[in-house]
Amino acid sequence: MVGQILELTRMGLSVHKRRGFLAVDAEGREAGRLGLDDIEAVLAASPGVMWSNTALAELAARAVPVMILGHNFTPVAVVLPLAGHHAQGERFRAQAAASRPLRKQAWAAMVRHKIAAQAEALERVGAPSERLRRLTMAVRSGDPDNREAQAAQAYWPLLMGRDFRRDREAEGANALLNYGYAVLRAATARAIVAAGLHPSLSLHHRSGGDALALADDLMEPFRPTIDLAVCRLVRGGITSVGEAREELIACLNADFPTKNGATPLSHVLLYLARSLATSFLDRKLRLDFPSRPLPDEVGGTANG
Repeated sequence: MVGQILELTRMGLSVHKRRGFLAVDAEGREAGRLGLDDIEAVLAASPGVMWSNTALAELAARAVPVMILGHNFTPVAVVLPLAGHHAQGERFRAQAAASRPLRKQAWAAMVRHKIAAQAEALERVGAPSERLRRLTMAVRSGDPDNREAQAAQAYWPLLMGRDFRRDREAEGANALLNYGYAVLRAATARAIVAAGLHPSLSLHHRSGGDALALADDLMEPFRPTIDLAVCRLVRGGITSVGEAREELIACLNADFPTKNGATPLSHVLLYLARSLATSFLDRKLRLDFPSRPLPDEVGGTANG
């Protein structure tokens, strides 16, 4: 069963544990509740939200990340558990000791799958993808030629229009992308913790004190799933996060074709994180990617 994303967006909310539920109160009354075991992640964008320590401890015990969103829905902080796997210590050591060549090979695999997903996203909206297909084949270990950036330069104008610029501070499509990526980042962080890996020990991303650098690495191949959903929303006239939330959260339920059959994105992320942990332990790269880079349906719209 795929868990649910809990959003906290209203003013003056307070969050508590009541029996086996996470309860949200507003103005002294219960406004809603979710079973603690049914929660995938919590996204908190509510000014003045108050938390009980018990609620945070219960979420941590279930490896549920709490993502704090700042201006324009960009993540600014995250609460994660200290322990998420029975063999965590061994896996942390193997992760920290991973050789540079292994990490470079893993990053190249992330970039290849990301660009392949971007190419397929372009094809689904009727845009040319030949350049990105060529770039996919040109990615070398560690991506020293920065094919990822070259692909992005070609990709965004073709997907979103010539005037589009990716800007985290901008409204409209950019705010939708921020929110969709926050949902994806939270799910990726949970998968990493569940696999016994440390979310700040990255393959590639270097962001100073970034606590989720590895999540930023592992989510890269799946960003185009969010991109395609946002593209379709914008083309349908939806440009506010309030209208788009449900569709963007639903991306975690989108089924990818895998060796295990149709598999929701939240589980695909877990399989990838587990395969990376095994790769660190065995010192040999064997990553578990879906058989196609995009789900069969994105944003509730069938491909055609």
